[in-house]
Amino acid sequence: MGVHFGISILFVVCLLGLSANAKDFTITAPPGSDITSLLLKTFNEACQFPTKSSVLIPKGEYKLRQIEMMGPCKAPIRITLQGTVKADGNVNGNDFWVAFRRINGFKLNGGGVFDGEGNAAWRANNCHKMALTQCKKLPISIRFDFVTDAKIRGITSMDSKNFHINVLGARNMTLEEITIIAPEESPNTDGIHVGRSVGVQIINSNIKTGDDCISIGDGTRDLLVERVTCGPGHGISIGSLGLYVKEEDVTGIRVVNCTLINTDNGVRIKTWPSAACSTTASGIHFENIILKNVTNPILIDQEYCPWNRCNKNKPSTIKLVDISFKHIRGTSGNKDAVKLLCSKGFPCKNVEIGDIDIKYTGADGPATFQCSNVSPMLMGTQVPKACSSPVTKLPGQ
Repeated sequence: MGVHFGISILFVVCLLGLSANAKDFTITAPPGSDITSLLLKTFNEACQFPTKSSVLIPKGEYKLRQIEMMGPCKAPIRITLQGTVKADGNVNGNDFWVAFRRINGFKLNGGGVFDGEGNAAWRANNCHKMALTQCKKLPISIRFDFVTDAKIRGITSMDSKNFHINVLGARNMTLEEITIIAPEESPNTDGIHVGRSVGVQIINSNIKTGDDCISIGDGTRDLLVERVTCGPGHGISIGSLGLYVKEEDVTGIRVVNCTLINTDNGVRIKTWPSAACSTTASGIHFENIILKNVTNPILIDQEYCPWNRCNKNKPSTIKLVDISFKHIRGTSGNKDAVKLLCSKGFPCKNVEIGDIDIKYTGADGPATFQCSNVSPMLMGTQVPKACSSPVTKLPGQ
């Protein structure tokens, strides 16, 4: 009995010792002040602390200029944003506003707001007039570059000048209860863009923006998107793929239990014709999707060429393999509710369509199912009825 008591006391003392070694830092500044230098100094101090640390940005509104918080850190670190940080409204040519880089064991939470002050930048956006590589550089609001074992929870990004959130080179990262807000007409304001990352989860989030709610770039593997509400916006998209020379394969993408409301697109895959590379996107599954007045509910577009800046006569060299659309229901604002437009150079393979129930809200007839360069496998019921190109039915139908 005495031995057990002694062990318990030792265990409690050890826990208290570990807790005492954790370090909490607080940004102390008057509301309305510029906290850039103070936040960077505090983050660097916390990052070098030998055990877990946290940095609190309390309630209030603060100015924040461009800032890069760079690891590696000596121990896991958490930033708790309870207030609102506001960018300036200038269009200054930077490619990011807030960046978290090369941090292992990172957390960002607190219910606070990143306000990108994007209105002036949207007016300056000229990407629709020239090649993407030449258009005016606008800052992404929040970058997570090469961050591992991370959890981002309960933050809001509003009115970004460019993408709201960009995830690059992440490993084992969860974004949960994220709120994204920007006007429907704000250009290039993708909600969350993920590229060259493994094991990312985006769950329980609400995205209203002027471009893709979620866009999935090259090199993404093992991504889960679940219980996300999107709209307005351009839907949930794989791609665009094929614009750049050294792109990597995409594989293992699951988009499940999501709702899209008044979006230009629903769930789609988009690749460029005359692509600059030859890669494969495979193992992509969309399931249990609810649509409410979505213009293009289900779309594979291998002739993606915004503003006609490419050669559509040269078919896309991006291979699409093992794709499924299952249990998708709701209403379409476009008669062509399902469009599978695959590459004539590399037709889509192993595309499965199951239990689709999409009704067209217009008066000029029922919804239609259009496809080219693909023979989809069909299971369950299809409304609209499947395209007339050759199809392969699954056993038992």
